[in-house]
Amino acid sequence: MPDFAAPLQRLIDEFRRLPGVGQKSAQRLAFHVLRSSRDDAARFAAALLDVKDNLGFCAECNNISDAELCPYCRDPQRDHSQVCVVEEPHNILPIETTRTFFGLYHVLNGAISPLRGIGPEQLRIKGLIDRIARGDAQEIILATNPTVEGEATAVYLSRLLKPLGMKVTRIAMGIPVGSDIEFSDEVTISKSLENRREM
Repeated sequence: MPDFAAPLQRLIDEFRRLPGVGQKSAQRLAFHVLRSSRDDAARFAAALLDVKDNLGFCAECNNISDAELCPYCRDPQRDHSQVCVVEEPHNILPIETTRTFFGLYHVLNGAISPLRGIGPEQLRIKGLIDRIARGDAQEIILATNPTVEGEATAVYLSRLLKPLGMKVTRIAMGIPVGSDIEFSDEVTISKSLENRREM
């Protein structure tokens, strides 16, 4: 491994901590920052701190938000009778880009994964139950990823919610098994939403 000056090596090490960034990518990013102007670096650092200082989670759905409620929960035009359940906040964007779903969301912040020590109690399910108890929701659309963990989470939620009298549907499997919703195109997600099935 080449010896870099300590500040550069520290930056490389920090970039390597990011998901999907290996040694070579971390070095490219670090050298890009080194070649950039001080103003560019300051803007980048300020953007990082701004995210940490000014973003939190929506009190209603757990989506990322810069206010108590996220834009979807604040929007009076959204259909409150449908709640689409996703694993992570970044799973919302691909669904929104289809422009075919106008309901609300609920973010679990993960999926059931016994191998990683994640059970239902680690997920944000209680807030979903509370929303159902308020009586607005009529259909829960399970849009967890088509992975073993996502399927286990969907089955668990279906068994939990159906006795409450909820219509529980699962997005159709137009999305390839083993992938994340984040990487699916708009047409695939749109068809998945249109062809969802009751569980």
